[in-house]
Amino acid sequence: MSSSSSSVVEMEIFQYIDVHQSDFIEDLKEWVAVESDSVQPDLRKEVIRMMALAADRLSALGATVNLVNLGSHQLPNGQDLPLPPVILGELGKDPQNPTVCFYGHVDVQPAKKEDGWKTDPYTLTEIDGVYLVIRNLYGRGATDNKGPVLAWINAVETFRALKLAMPVNLKFVIEGMEEAGSLGIEKLLEKENQYFFSDVDYIVISDNLWLSNKKPALVYGSRGNACFFVECGSKDLHSGTFGGIIHEPLMDLIALLDSLVDPTGRIQIPGIYDSVAALTEEERKLYESIEFDLEEHKNNSDVKKFLYGTKEEILLHLWRYPSLSIHGIEGAFHEPGIKTVIPAKVIGKFSIRQVPHMDLSVVKQQVMEHLEGVFSKRNSPNKLKVSMPLGVKPWLADVNDPLYTAARKAIKTVFGEDPDFIQDGSTIPVARMFQTITQKSVIMFPIGAADDGEHSQNEKISRHNYIEGTKVFAVFLLEISKLH
Repeated sequence: MSSSSSSVVEMEIFQYIDVHQSDFIEDLKEWVAVESDSVQPDLRKEVIRMMALAADRLSALGATVNLVNLGSHQLPNGQDLPLPPVILGELGKDPQNPTVCFYGHVDVQPAKKEDGWKTDPYTLTEIDGVYLVIRNLYGRGATDNKGPVLAWINAVETFRALKLAMPVNLKFVIEGMEEAGSLGIEKLLEKENQYFFSDVDYIVISDNLWLSNKKPALVYGSRGNACFFVECGSKDLHSGTFGGIIHEPLMDLIALLDSLVDPTGRIQIPGIYDSVAALTEEERKLYESIEFDLEEHKNNSDVKKFLYGTKEEILLHLWRYPSLSIHGIEGAFHEPGIKTVIPAKVIGKFSIRQVPHMDLSVVKQQVMEHLEGVFSKRNSPNKLKVSMPLGVKPWLADVNDPLYTAARKAIKTVFGEDPDFIQDGSTIPVARMFQTITQKSVIMFPIGAADDGEHSQNEKISRHNYIEGTKVFAVFLLEISKLH
């Protein structure tokens, strides 16, 4: 396709999307209305209903859709609960075209109006933003991840409605348990690797956010996560009878937790930074060009002060260096009022976000040796138990991969500027799963802005990002076809 004919096709696509944007918003409203909360067992039927809605939408586009049964899982109370099926969809089998696989999810985090929402979380509500030219669409799942999933479907619908030949073959993997740990998805990927994924060239994930409120971004890495439990103690005792004459488990635990990080945020576990790769000059230049407003970031998260004062330091510590966060203490009295008991057994919970080249088994050993060393100096008779119930490795892609070049060109065409190339400080297991199991090129291509509030009260996506995101996905497919 010549550049002039390509421009004509793009203009046709943009006009169709602009004319039909109200229809696309109505579709999102219908999806947001489904309380597909995968965390709450009593809402599992709603998740399954949401999967059926998404399957029907793909079928209407002419896709072959297979709802794969993943069986059930057991809750802590022993109850067996059915897992929602996973959608494997396929549209087009032209051997001359590249095959793109899109991954997304249609389950959501819990949300209640009384948690601090300004609107009903399951009624998509359009409200003017801070900038009057921006209108925001508020609702649970608007940006995470129903909006982006629908933007992909809208892009495909546009090609079909305009009777344009699809420039690529498309496959869809849509699940309903992402917010609850993507139960069953890894085994499914392994099982289908030689079948459903055998002819896939590229994998696209649109399940995160830009770094800025206004400037588009492409994500090429995310940190891993190692979660730890530290357990101390044996039996409840009366503080009046035993306070002051015993080693209290909670005091032992607080001392252990206090030893993990210094006031500057630096992890105090010996050797933890040894495997962190040195910053290359190429990567340093990426950081310099990134648009990142510290004040805007503070306002988005309602944080008064960061540990670091420059853009580069903040981003390095979000993406390139490991971090340690303490999440809670199980077993300590936390109800209103006071209870003068020395708790028997307390469990501290913390996690380490690790970066590429850090070995999970080495991190676990370093943590255990550090905690055992601190504990031994206390001469406490209490029992210490350290465990790592969850360990997820980081993910890293090559920004010079042709897939990123195609995405950058699509963004330049639609948004009029080059994107920032960023990493995500959180952990996105599915990206590494796809990369490791399929050995295909993986890109994370977000359309949500930094202030969208995924997982938070008043989650939203702007009308602008939802509609322009639909355009950018359509152009992205055109750009991928040029790679072949």
